[in-house]
Amino acid sequence: MTTPAEVNGVRDPELPGRLLAIERDALIPMLRVRSEADFGIVTAGCPEWTVRDVLAHCSAVLLRVVEGRLEKGAFSPESNNRDITERGDLTNAQVVDELEKVMGEAGGVIARAGGRLDGAALGEWVHAGDVREALGEPGAYAGAGLPYALPLLARLSRERGLVPLHADVDELDEPLKLGDVSGERTPGRYIGDAATLVRLYAGRSVAGARAYELAGVEEGELNMFGG
Repeated sequence: MTTPAEVNGVRDPELPGRLLAIERDALIPMLRVRSEADFGIVTAGCPEWTVRDVLAHCSAVLLRVVEGRLEKGAFSPESNNRDITERGDLTNAQVVDELEKVMGEAGGVIARAGGRLDGAALGEWVHAGDVREALGEPGAYAGAGLPYALPLLARLSRERGLVPLHADVDELDEPLKLGDVSGERTPGRYIGDAATLVRLYAGRSVAGARAYELAGVEEGELNMFGG
């Protein structure tokens, strides 16, 4: 697998929107055929939230992006829970409808934001993985969006100053360089599949994941989203 190039680490402003569009086209049809009960399944990635809660959160985040409602405190745990509660009167189908709409609208806004909202696209894709895993669907933290998610993950890990890591990813022809490689710390080494690498950076459990090797860094040092 090859990934879309962000040449020399230079941001591709269209990449986050493409990631969202690809995930929308895969996720939404899958959700439309699930039973009402499936939306009440608790997710392992966000154990305080059900599938419906995760989808409502994703929709709320992108709606805030589209409408420019990015005031101080937006995306805090308290704000996230209020956003979910505000959608309490919507049916599951309406939550999915709203999510489909904003996943299509947010890409252009993110592209014009100069990079400060790129993490929202990656976070949405990770949450789609939470939903897939909870529903027993294939492609959790992988799937068609993976070639777009990996370069975004690598760049954001550098911009946020995470520990340096050289990842020999099974699905890639070339090593993936993550984190701040400009410092004095010797990069750690990861050998394994892409989905497990995403789990580590997203702070998701790797229990039951495919075997992997991690040397020179601790798992917790890779967590991009905290918590």
